[in-house]
Amino acid sequence: MAVPRYRDYQGWPVLAAGFRPFFLAGAIQAAVAILVWLPVFFGEVSLTSAFAPRDWHVHEMLYGYLPAVITGFLFTAIPNWTGRLPIQGTPLLGLVIVWIAGRVCVTFSAETTWWVAMLVDAGFLLMVALAAAREIVAGRNWRNLPVVLLVVFLLAGNVTFHLEAHFRGAADVAIRIGIAVVVLLISLIGGRIIPSFTRNWLVRENPGRLPAPFGRFDMLVVALGGLALVCWIVAPDYRATGVALALAGLLHFARLARWAGERTLRERLLLILHVGYAFVPLGFLLNALAAFGYVLPSAGVHAWMVGGAGIMTLAVMTRATLGHTGQELTASAATQAIYAAIVVAALARICAVLDPAHSEILLHVAAFAWVVAFFGYAIAFGPLLLGIRGRALGVRKLAA
Repeated sequence: MAVPRYRDYQGWPVLAAGFRPFFLAGAIQAAVAILVWLPVFFGEVSLTSAFAPRDWHVHEMLYGYLPAVITGFLFTAIPNWTGRLPIQGTPLLGLVIVWIAGRVCVTFSAETTWWVAMLVDAGFLLMVALAAAREIVAGRNWRNLPVVLLVVFLLAGNVTFHLEAHFRGAADVAIRIGIAVVVLLISLIGGRIIPSFTRNWLVRENPGRLPAPFGRFDMLVVALGGLALVCWIVAPDYRATGVALALAGLLHFARLARWAGERTLRERLLLILHVGYAFVPLGFLLNALAAFGYVLPSAGVHAWMVGGAGIMTLAVMTRATLGHTGQELTASAATQAIYAAIVVAALARICAVLDPAHSEILLHVAAFAWVVAFFGYAIAFGPLLLGIRGRALGVRKLAA
């Protein structure tokens, strides 16, 4: 791994590294979007978006919140991968403004027109993909180019979402494209950082069985999972798709079992990564059951999105914020409360699909827990992200 270079940054600390503005803004947007969505779902509030209410909700989670977190992660990780200087200051601020403009244009697209919303919204992911590709190519870090390719696929899914929603009245294929890309990103990135972080901690704190490093088995699991996801995008109701999804789910569970997660119970900062990844194979298996008609498809979708994506993003956001602001890498009581809330949100949302008789109360529990988790992150970690407390490499705060 290359050694990152840093330079003194004399502007706002929040613009010193990609994770700072995007993690904070993404967390706030994730909470606010659900606060808006629940009354919309129950018919108490109407939207000014050109999207149907369900499509607005899905879009703002899948192509709003998640790209912000992915961008924050990438722009923080790429300097470590390449040894090049990070994107800071005005260029970073420009990207944040474009992302915010995308949220505004999509939400008010009945007024701004759908095509303006598409251009602004998709423009953000295009800028991220180009910036990430430039850095990786310049640093000759070829092994991480697949991550940029997945960002390009996410961009394609976003454009397809706008077109499909406008010309067909609802986005279906584009939703599955976006979810599949997110699952593959978790499979690729999670498959590298979870065993690596776990090994480092176990060697130091709990010697014994260590996680298996990324190898051929992992590549096989990711590849087969990708093929199953392609089948799911094209034909989610086919029995052959169900078989492929079930096989991928079992292989992902086997992959997770190789990472010694049960030996991390003492450190919740690590344990939550294993818990979050467990929702990836669970989502495969629930979608397999849906293909055979045993459960509704939204059970597997929410296992992937609320469970896999929601838990994994908060796990990475908390760890990265602590590490890059000079804090001890351990989960405080507040951090553990955030983890508990997001796990409750995931389980309640899945159970709301599986238990229709109690779906309304479970939806409220899931929404409340989700909002608590993301507002909790913004409150607990906001001062670190804003540079009010903590320290960060390459940052020199302005004199008072």
